[in-house]
Amino acid sequence: MTSLIPRRLMWIVSAALLPLAAPAQDFNAAPPNAPSQSPAFPGQTRAPVISSAEPAQQVVARLDSPWGMAELPEGGWIVTEKAGQLRIVSPEGAVSDPVAGVPDVDARGQGGLLDVVLADDFATSRQLFWSFSEPREGGNATAVATGILSPDGTALSDVRVIFQQNPAWNSDKHFGSRLVLDGQGGLFVTTGDRSVMQARPLAQDPQSGLGKVIRIDLAGDSAEVWTIGHRNIQSAAIAPDGQLWVVEHGARGGDELNLIEKGKNYGWPVASYGVEYSGGPIGQGATQAEGTEQPVYYWDPVIAPSGMAFYDGALFPEWQGNALIGGLRGQALVRLKIEDGKVTGEARHLQGQGRIRDVAVARDGAVMVLTDGPGGALIRLTPGEDA
Repeated sequence: MTSLIPRRLMWIVSAALLPLAAPAQDFNAAPPNAPSQSPAFPGQTRAPVISSAEPAQQVVARLDSPWGMAELPEGGWIVTEKAGQLRIVSPEGAVSDPVAGVPDVDARGQGGLLDVVLADDFATSRQLFWSFSEPREGGNATAVATGILSPDGTALSDVRVIFQQNPAWNSDKHFGSRLVLDGQGGLFVTTGDRSVMQARPLAQDPQSGLGKVIRIDLAGDSAEVWTIGHRNIQSAAIAPDGQLWVVEHGARGGDELNLIEKGKNYGWPVASYGVEYSGGPIGQGATQAEGTEQPVYYWDPVIAPSGMAFYDGALFPEWQGNALIGGLRGQALVRLKIEDGKVTGEARHLQGQGRIRDVAVARDGAVMVLTDGPGGALIRLTPGEDA
């Protein structure tokens, strides 16, 4: 990417590392929002706290409300910014001008240009996929598009929309929108229930695109409802064994880690942990319902999850196979140890240092995080001196 010209001054912490956070607090000590609710099985919430050293941090680049990222085969990262810009960050931290050719987005509220993934054959095809809140008649909706990135990284061509969530709704919330390639010719896209009370029941309607995990067959761009009953999924990743996991937002309490199996119903809004933002019960207040799946794990109070990756690298051997999840309200990198399909421990890194929007594992084993908001950053995590 030597032809790229930095848009703004690079912010790089090279020799000097950011100061480490204060000693971690016991996050399990926080009282739940729904104290009368009980887990369905032992270990479903408040797993034992894992004691772990804090990673060292290097700010690679500053960005404006970044949302999603993907590592480029030639080095560096392609990053979405919520307002509608797609940018390339060089390995040295230079931030490109906006890539031309991105369709218009509705960036109000939680909308905008959202996730991005590279096709499996990107090194030769230059094809990528991205999700966004698409302005539509009647409001807006989650959409997925694909295009070809020019060799110099400045423009997209052959842009086309391959998925449109239906129905559209006049709302600026709950677009979901994580993208995950399954390695078998499919692309998973997560959607939300649009955070409108009238639309909420559509999460249970298999004919709607609201509150779903969708699988797009890339050979024919045909979309299939994979699972139903979700509130707002902003975290999704394939585990080392090939299984898809997601984490979805609850209201006040009720963030859920779910193992996704085709055809299953994950409960929302019929069954959920936590309570409404008003403090009242969600629906009838049920946490279990016949025909619905229990979450593998849930948080109350919430972490507000966004972004997810399973660690597979050499730099953090004690993290191998762990789920890494961004915490927005939790302002932490949440690390879960999962054994035999159950969470057996939880750690939180970078506590109180900002809202983490996305998480990825670089080819060299470093953990990359995007922090949220106008002063957002791409940050590289490596083992600290005391690790």
